[in-house]
Amino acid sequence: MKNIITIFNREFRSYFSSPIAYIVIGLFLVLTGVFFYLLTSSFLQYSANLQWQAARMRQAVPPMNVNQMIIRPLFSNISVITLFVVPMITMRTFSDEKKSGTLELLLTSPVTTTQIVVGKFLASFLLYVIMALLTWVYPLVIIIYGNPDILPIGIAYIGIIGMGAASIGIGLWISSMTENQIISAMGTFVILLFLWLVGWFSNFTSGGFSEFFKYLSIIEHFNDFSKGIFDTGHLMYYVSLSGMTLFLAHQSIESLRWRS
Repeated sequence: MKNIITIFNREFRSYFSSPIAYIVIGLFLVLTGVFFYLLTSSFLQYSANLQWQAARMRQAVPPMNVNQMIIRPLFSNISVITLFVVPMITMRTFSDEKKSGTLELLLTSPVTTTQIVVGKFLASFLLYVIMALLTWVYPLVIIIYGNPDILPIGIAYIGIIGMGAASIGIGLWISSMTENQIISAMGTFVILLFLWLVGWFSNFTSGGFSEFFKYLSIIEHFNDFSKGIFDTGHLMYYVSLSGMTLFLAHQSIESLRWRS
């Protein structure tokens, strides 16, 4: 456990000793802020139009669902942004150390491969969680000035964090196989994009194949979370995908240990 904490601290500090953490967090918040502004502006304009029409026809203003019109689309947009920021977070985890030669030194130290992989995963995951939770300011504005259901917001955050954990696992696995950060980032993005789009194949198939493609899709499992529906099956998908990719990263690094 002590070795995991040591590697975690070293890895987490390295994010902030270089511009990467500030760039990723800044980019993430700017993009989510822009989407929040656009969604809120659209909602307010739609609300004003409904009130004007209701006053003109002397009818009651129909109710509007803030969760459906702002919160759900906001989290859907956050899930899209995750496709781009996770490769930036994970691209250097192993690739940079392989290129500089420090990974070989780490492998000859009294630290197990599992401790290395887990420590690096926790550091990357914590950075992502911090980044995701910083967006809480947007739902908070809605809570202050509107009347949304709070529970679905919390469930949506569970989905975002779960999808982030699985995506980071993929990023670590790809990074463990190359010493080029650009290749690592592009490889992670391609796999995440495939897992995002694979659900569309269900529209062109039927039966077991259709269900298989839906289950494989990383976004299909997030859709219920964005609606405020908590399903342990979806959560287990993210946990299983994280575990599988971390195992693959472990095997990749372990092969380097044997070769060294």
